[in-house]
Amino acid sequence: MAKTNPLRFMQEVRSEVSKIVWPTRRELLVTTVMVFIMAAIASVFFFLIDQVIRFGLSGILNIFG
Repeated sequence: MAKTNPLRFMQEVRSEVSKIVWPTRRELLVTTVMVFIMAAIASVFFFLIDQVIRFGLSGILNIFG
């Protein structure tokens, strides 16, 4: 394995960092709101599925119990 020159490594790191495209404040706000909305939708979905499974299992256990 060839050794890398530390100076060259730092130059390559700077070159790669300069290619980063940072989001605007609006893009950041929109994506943050979307994450919260999707998390809320997912939590409601899983809550409803949990309630359906609970109701079904309770009914089955009451029949046989």
